[in-house]
Amino acid sequence: MAVLPFQPTPFFANKNRAFWRLQVLGWAGALMLRAMSLLATGQSWSSLALVVVAVINGFSISLILAVIYRQLMGRRALLTWGVTAVVLPLAVSLYAFMDAWMVDLSRPDSTVGFPQLFVGVFFFDAALLGAWSALYYAINFFLRVEEQNDALLRLEVQATNAQLAMLRYQLNPHFLFNTLNSISTLVLLGQTEPANAMLTRLSSFLRYTLINEPEGRVTVAKEVETLKLYLDIERMRFEDRLRTTFRIDEPTEGGLLPSLLLQPLVENAIKYAVSTQESGAEITIAAQLVGQNLRITVSDTGPGLQNQEGDHRLHAVSFDGGQTVSTGVGLANIRDRLAQAYGPAHRFETYEPSEGGFAVTIEIPFERRDADFPASATAT
Repeated sequence: MAVLPFQPTPFFANKNRAFWRLQVLGWAGALMLRAMSLLATGQSWSSLALVVVAVINGFSISLILAVIYRQLMGRRALLTWGVTAVVLPLAVSLYAFMDAWMVDLSRPDSTVGFPQLFVGVFFFDAALLGAWSALYYAINFFLRVEEQNDALLRLEVQATNAQLAMLRYQLNPHFLFNTLNSISTLVLLGQTEPANAMLTRLSSFLRYTLINEPEGRVTVAKEVETLKLYLDIERMRFEDRLRTTFRIDEPTEGGLLPSLLLQPLVENAIKYAVSTQESGAEITIAAQLVGQNLRITVSDTGPGLQNQEGDHRLHAVSFDGGQTVSTGVGLANIRDRLAQAYGPAHRFETYEPSEGGFAVTIEIPFERRDADFPASATAT
């Protein structure tokens, strides 16, 4: 796609400059029309001087109207239109008086009196200034509506960012409680070296959460790197019971997703699969391209959804706008973050694979910071 060698500027980006451009072009057009009308009716070239003076008068009167109308903008409708209904006829009368007076002076031998000349030009000048006034109000009301829409959009973006930040910050206390509790247990047992190692990994993980903006997006590669930091911390607690496998297709590594999106999924798997089984469980994190979407799956070899009455693992599932049931804090948090970030352009599904266990699949539009990346990348 060709790129323009310059950045186009909106016509009304500078409203004062746009006003003077329209003012000059509009009255220049009126001058041309009146001049062509005179020449078409066989008038002499000397009559053009009257037309030029008349257009200058109209230009000056419209500037006075602009000052008055600008003061009326934003006032109550009754005041705005009431004052306009009084000011506009007065301006037209002044314009017609000046036009008739100039014509009367230039034709001393004419049999047409001043009152007749005044009535003759009044309706033409009324149409001219009336059209100018309507255009002035229409443009300014349109610009005001655009400004209000822009302000509303900015507020919506700010509200969305604030909600995303709130959802992201919900993760830290939830995760910190479990980790600090484990560190406290290690200290009480006199295992200072494991406690110190866990504190070091926790420091690295929290440093990442502070560096990245809560509403920002990171690459899949960066998210996986951070996830491994989190798993190193949890592996200090569960040792060989926690087994992990990463299947990240290379084309997906540059794809963008909300930061710390996968951590609650893995935490959910650890809570309901690893910690509930003496042999532990294996957690698999996979990422692949499916058409123009990024598909991420987090699965485990745990007990799945058995004993649902006593298991709060699956309180609710949201799948492509279907029936909605709530998941625990972590999964509900992810569902809300995806809804805020992608709207209906995402898919969130929880299910039990045929081989057993539990899995969560997320599909979001594939995006990356490199604009030259082909959007038509397919799954490998």
